Amino acid sequence: MKVARNNFKVLLENEDVRVLDFHGKSGEKIPMHSHPAYVTYAISGSGKTTFTSADGKVTERPAAAGGATWRDAETHASEYTGSGATHVILVELKGQAPRKPKP
Repeated sequence: MKVARNNFKVLLENEDVRVLDFHGKSGEKIPMHSHPAYVTYAISGSGKTTFTSADGKVTERPAAAGGATWRDAETHASEYTGSGATHVILVELKGQAPRKPKP
């Protein structure tokens, strides 16, 4: 929670999970940060999110209300671009061993 404190709010945290409430505006950049394995659920927003990994690889993913995704542990910076703002719930799973990257 050291990065983007104005965007993230911790809703619940214990030894197993951390639930985050994220709000962002179109064009807002979130600096490099890390997550353990996690699930996201988009409450609002329509557009795309651009992720830049620690090794510089850039990927884009659609960002649409009602969408849920699974993400393995990762380090990235992000930027949401779309109409209006985005609101996403993240559920981070603590204690998950990192998986080997898929070929």
